[in-house]
Amino acid sequence: MVSGAPITFQAPMTDRGAEWREAFHHERPPMTDGEPVAQATFSGGCFWCLQPSFAALDGVVATVVGYTGGRKTHPAHEDVIAGRTGHALAVQVLYDPRRLSYSHVLDVFWRTIDPTVPNRQFCARGAQYRAAIFYHDETQKRLAEASKQALAASQRFAARLVTRIAPLRAFYQAAACHQDGYRRHPPCSQRCRAACDRAQRLRELWGVGGHAMSCSPAMSATEEDVHRAMRASCHGE
Repeated sequence: MVSGAPITFQAPMTDRGAEWREAFHHERPPMTDGEPVAQATFSGGCFWCLQPSFAALDGVVATVVGYTGGRKTHPAHEDVIAGRTGHALAVQVLYDPRRLSYSHVLDVFWRTIDPTVPNRQFCARGAQYRAAIFYHDETQKRLAEASKQALAASQRFAARLVTRIAPLRAFYQAAACHQDGYRRHPPCSQRCRAACDRAQRLRELWGVGGHAMSCSPAMSATEEDVHRAMRASCHGE
């Protein structure tokens, strides 16, 4: 993995210690009890929306929000959300592979998105909100492709699955003020859920097994609420 800009990383509330932040920042494999922590990277709408479903999993050490899949190095957040970089807003999941398998992480990802729509998720529209799996190695690629094939074969959806599977080229951490935003701005997240109706759509797609504990910014005043909260957090407004 190629790290992004040298930005201090503020870990989620479930942070297990400063060594995780330091190891991630300097591209060293994080360690727990002498064992390497695995990494998985996904995009699928606003990263504040995708993050909580992974952060809640037993075995997840930390989640990091950022940008990947585009052409610009060290992208600015405002450029990403405006669709000027080719990047998607993404979440990187650091987890203990002895307690949590990549296959289970994949299952959670699928049930947090709508895999039948390209270049948007729910009411967040644009390629920057596309759903994608960014694999770190050939094993993850094989498992991701197999999971997509199995989901297609299940005939759960009438539409074709369009979620992308691509290699992780670079992951750029978002600024510390964007990390764990869904916890630090709960009123904003609640407005997002109500406006975008993401939870209802996930129930329609997946039934009770859908991971609907996240928000999604509407392409209206509600999206501006999200971006305003992000700017206020980053600039101390």
